[in-house]
Amino acid sequence: MLTKAFAVAALAAALLSSPAQAATAPLRQLADAKGVLMGSATLAGEIRSDPAYSTALRTEFNAVTPGNEMKWDTTERQRGQFSFTDADFVVAQAKAAGQKVRGHTLVWHSQLPSWVSSGGFGADELLSIMRTHITTEVTHFGGQLYAWDVVNEAFNEDGTLRDSVWYHTIGQGYLAEAFRAARAADPTAKLYINDYNVEGLGAKSDGLYNLVRTLKSQGVPIDGVGLQAHLLLGQVPSTLRQNIQRFADLGLEVAITELDVRMTTPSTSDKLAQQATDYAAVENACLAVRGCVGVTVWDFTDKYSWIPSTFPGQGAATPYDENLRPKPAYTALNTALGGTSEPPTAASCSVRYTVQNSWPGGFTASVTIANSGTSPIAKWSLGFDFTGGQRVSQGWNGTWTQSGAHVTVTAPAWNTDIAPGTSVNTGFNGTFSAADPAPTAFAVNGTTCAAQLSPSSTTRTATAGV
Repeated sequence: MLTKAFAVAALAAALLSSPAQAATAPLRQLADAKGVLMGSATLAGEIRSDPAYSTALRTEFNAVTPGNEMKWDTTERQRGQFSFTDADFVVAQAKAAGQKVRGHTLVWHSQLPSWVSSGGFGADELLSIMRTHITTEVTHFGGQLYAWDVVNEAFNEDGTLRDSVWYHTIGQGYLAEAFRAARAADPTAKLYINDYNVEGLGAKSDGLYNLVRTLKSQGVPIDGVGLQAHLLLGQVPSTLRQNIQRFADLGLEVAITELDVRMTTPSTSDKLAQQATDYAAVENACLAVRGCVGVTVWDFTDKYSWIPSTFPGQGAATPYDENLRPKPAYTALNTALGGTSEPPTAASCSVRYTVQNSWPGGFTASVTIANSGTSPIAKWSLGFDFTGGQRVSQGWNGTWTQSGAHVTVTAPAWNTDIAPGTSVNTGFNGTFSAADPAPTAFAVNGTTCAAQLSPSSTTRTATAGV
């Protein structure tokens, strides 16, 4: 039998030394085929400011969780004054990309404005404040979200309830009241309780299990349990699948809601191989239980990971590196979901975008995809985002579709693969109303490629038409 060290070394060699090949499909396509969610946390600012990130988010994930935009300190900083601007933006972007949205989070001890945490309210008034907040926020997004993390991180490590302002002031009854208020505000959304360090069997997960079993027996409208899974390298609980199963046996959905696997930096090939093994273990544990609805990573790139600022000296915790290049962890997720090969490296493809002709309110663009790698890019699919409200009116040499700002063109039946050292050309006619800035980020089969803009591909206005 291979030792663990030998197996990790072998996996490292396979993942990091072999020539990159074209991925069979993006993660979201594979997840869709299995009827599960493959999600990522995200922030409005990341989507707005980083076109390459936005393209990868749309291409790879069929669900998103707003990281901060729906928390209390963002939505109700002053009592009775609600703001949902950034949350609305994330939801709109997700809807345009055909992604589901998980609401995060309604009742939590952290990221509360001081008027709530230090207001000195009595039990009745604080309960009224909680109900009002839940009702207002959930009603605002009614029918748009597939699930809510209604209560977040309610437990101590020993399985007792955390002495939060909610528990300390209202008592344990705040939990049931939070779920009842959320259900009354949106009867269609799945309602979850969410926590960390509850992935395997133990005192904390036992406390969570006993609570949800009691809530269910009392008729409290709780639909699911979220296991956050902020994990250390090489420490996926051996009882993860068993734990998922026992919650599912209660008739609850289970979701891995905030997955990342952190390591002491800098990363090495051995660490990255172990991380890939860990990601695969979590995904496979979820897939093995019928009641597990999917996995969400807590942002998909090290560029925006929360880990380094929270755990000094640790990081590299996500499936993509800081340059938006897929890591072995990405390959492990892709394979677990049914893919069969590695994604191309970022340097193995380039996209040239050229405006060949333009007129007031319209233009013709040519798009050339080149493969500079050593393996074919199979069943190519190109994605990019418009930033000026442009619309594709007619396309050729591929199947063109557009959802909101996101454009996808997939290979025609007669030209599905791009051989090493060759390129394919496609193109379209488009319209615009005010300005026509060229896209600056392109992804082929989910991997960001080098962007090449011709001199004519600059921002044009509807009046100039040049």
